[in-house]
Amino acid sequence: MRPVDPGVAIVAWLVAFFIGQTLSTIVLMAAGVDDADTASIPTLFAAVLAAWVAYLSGAWWASQRSGTGSMIQDYAITGRAVDLVGIPIGVGTQLVLVPLLYDVLVRIAPDTFTEDRLTENAESLIGRAEGLGVALLIVMVCAGAPVVEEITYRGMLQGALATRLADGWAIVIVAVWFMLIHFRPVEYPGLLLIGLILGWLRWKSGRLGMPIAAHAAFNLTGLVLAW
Repeated sequence: MRPVDPGVAIVAWLVAFFIGQTLSTIVLMAAGVDDADTASIPTLFAAVLAAWVAYLSGAWWASQRSGTGSMIQDYAITGRAVDLVGIPIGVGTQLVLVPLLYDVLVRIAPDTFTEDRLTENAESLIGRAEGLGVALLIVMVCAGAPVVEEITYRGMLQGALATRLADGWAIVIVAVWFMLIHFRPVEYPGLLLIGLILGWLRWKSGRLGMPIAAHAAFNLTGLVLAW
């Protein structure tokens, strides 16, 4: 494994982000939708898929530009049976740690962290899912997002930053980055928490298998709770 250069990784992410946003917007416009929050699940899936292609292309380019040329090696996209430990970690984070965190936050800022605002996004997605949309929603949230986001954030960015910074700083910076890019401030505390846990799993295991498993379990548990 040879993590890519931090500068190359950051440029790759920035270009991928802007291309991904542009492609997603084009998909939504072609479907006659102005806002992703009101798009049907099939349309939303197509828009998100376009963004994923951009992010994976960016990760591939970074690997070719300053890594070994193999994303599997450069981003440690491997797994072992022990990585299934990530499943209870993801479930436990969603069922125990996140509620405990928000219990504290509700006492500090009850008008900000209301139950309605915290469940608004998940309920909106579920409310738009019917027929094929149900399967696409599950694939999008519980399979596609964990794989693409872990390759992008814990694989490419965390791996690159760890070549110049202490591992702890790399974990924190990428967790904050991961949190902010979701653009849902009310969910930021929970996103930061899971981002830190996923980063720690990536560091301790030395590969992406465990954080991908934890990420998928975290998202699936959240979806089941909101259904």
